[in-house]
Amino acid sequence: MKLKTNPTQTILSPKIRAMAFILCVISYAFGGTVSTLMSVYLPVAVPQLLNGTITEARLGEVGAYISAVSLYGWMTGGILFGIISDKIGRKKVLVFVTALYGAATLLTVFVPNWYMLLVYRFLSGMGVGGVLLVTTIYISEIWIEKTRPIMVGVLAVAFPLGIVASGGLNVLFSEWRQAFWLGLIPLITALLIALLLPESPKWKNIQNGPATSVNDLFNEAYRPNLVTGSVIFGAVLIGLWGIFSWLPTWVQSLLPAGQDGQKERGITMMLLGMGGIVGGVMSGFLIRAFGSRKTLMLTFVGCVGACCLLFITNKVFSTIVYAEAGLLSLCFGISQGALSSYIPELFPTSIRATATGFCFNVGRFFTATAVFFVGSLVTLFGGFGNALLAFSITFVVALLAAYLTREKKSNLINS
Repeated sequence: MKLKTNPTQTILSPKIRAMAFILCVISYAFGGTVSTLMSVYLPVAVPQLLNGTITEARLGEVGAYISAVSLYGWMTGGILFGIISDKIGRKKVLVFVTALYGAATLLTVFVPNWYMLLVYRFLSGMGVGGVLLVTTIYISEIWIEKTRPIMVGVLAVAFPLGIVASGGLNVLFSEWRQAFWLGLIPLITALLIALLLPESPKWKNIQNGPATSVNDLFNEAYRPNLVTGSVIFGAVLIGLWGIFSWLPTWVQSLLPAGQDGQKERGITMMLLGMGGIVGGVMSGFLIRAFGSRKTLMLTFVGCVGACCLLFITNKVFSTIVYAEAGLLSLCFGISQGALSSYIPELFPTSIRATATGFCFNVGRFFTATAVFFVGSLVTLFGGFGNALLAFSITFVVALLAAYLTREKKSNLINS
């Protein structure tokens, strides 16, 4: 493949960049589908795997294990594959992690019990964690500076697009196992990435320089950015994942006893994805207009307000739930798009994937642990709605962290 060059850096041709972007979007999008698909089917899959009718408390307990183990895998993959991609390159790791979550998803079709489901969810979480990190780094490094925030924001849109797909699959397939055949698509995508995409020129250009180590993350030059990125992204992730994972189950709890809820759960998840898509597209333009810090602060205020509106005012299901869930998802989408553009720019190429992976994933340990206790929170606060409302506190933490942070002085993406 031919590369275009200028005096400062090697640039991939527009055709190659476009092809790379399309394949990264596909991998990213199906990562969103795989991450949320079990949440959509949780009320029907868990009773089947446990061979009978179960109580809401038992559903919360088992569902918490399933959600938590996926996040632990996500955290492990995001940190581990970030370190590896700084060592062996972006492309090789992207091929592997895309194939990993595809294979684990495909195996879910044949899962015999919920214990094996935990294994497959951990492996798929590892793959998705690696995909979300490495695709973001790869696109950040190959894209031209003028439109980079917009393209990274559009890439972040792929995740909620995958959420829309998971809602659509729930509407199309009442039998949950059939939906997990979609694991074939990431496997094909991994093959295409291996055959068609080049390595990141920026990563290749630093291979003759001095070796770096994980310890370089914590030196004085990068420590403030590392702390800032970790606190903000970690806090947002706890709130986002805690709410997204359990929102379909909350919707089910608003319906009359005995009502199937397949349509309501599916439409809600699709609207969550659609709001995230619009928010992700908006994020790049908002950053260009207002800067990263102001965009993030406004978004976090919106997240808190939307959570209060959704979970305090709705005690039975009505169509207003759809609109309010879409508003919340819009704020989520802006935050994820903005953070996906903002955090990689805080670090030089030599440690970018490791540092970004640390920021993206250190909070996932606490996220997984928090989600693990949702079942207890349901009992403590008297229902899924109140338990999910408690997660909105994390957006207040992110807001305070962003308020105390200065607008970044320099963009290190080309260093």
